[in-house]
Amino acid sequence: MIEIKKVGRIEVITGCMFSGKTEELIRELRCFQIAKLQIIVFKPNMGAELEIISHDGEKFKAFPIKNPYNIMAFDSDVVGIDDGQFFGEELVEVVKKIAYNGKRVIIAGLDMDFRGEPFGPMPQIMAIADDVLKLHAVCAVCGQDATMTQRLINGKPAKYDDPVIIIGAEEKYEPRCRDHHEVLY
Repeated sequence: MIEIKKVGRIEVITGCMFSGKTEELIRELRCFQIAKLQIIVFKPNMGAELEIISHDGEKFKAFPIKNPYNIMAFDSDVVGIDDGQFFGEELVEVVKKIAYNGKRVIIAGLDMDFRGEPFGPMPQIMAIADDVLKLHAVCAVCGQDATMTQRLINGKPAKYDDPVIIIGAEEKYEPRCRDHHEVLY
């Protein structure tokens, strides 16, 4: 009898804030649940929640971790990772190892920070991915496709030298098209 080796996959779901990245990740994970595959989900340890939550309220159980190497201690058919941009460069090596071990790994995360620059390990992961899904939101100014994340401070665009990571949602960020995205210098 011929043994068929399982081939791993790296999939990325990316885009600006409010584009539906976490919602799409949860949708895909639910499909794998229906197929009765083992699933485990991770997120950065930035709060007390034990689940990933989309902006529309969908939830899925997740383990908060600080070090991506901790993912390697778990065995599962499918590994989901939300907010991949908040992990360090070591996430790239971890994702490759998971895929080379015949597992499917799906990473959701911002491709660019509020400045419009590549964010964390996401560019390297997108480069090695088997599939990249780039989602768009709707520009809060004009209603066109939004591909950028606008950070606002007291209703004004953030400055270029502001910290890259500030946790928030609608009160601090909005989706913008390239024409309406602003960064103050």
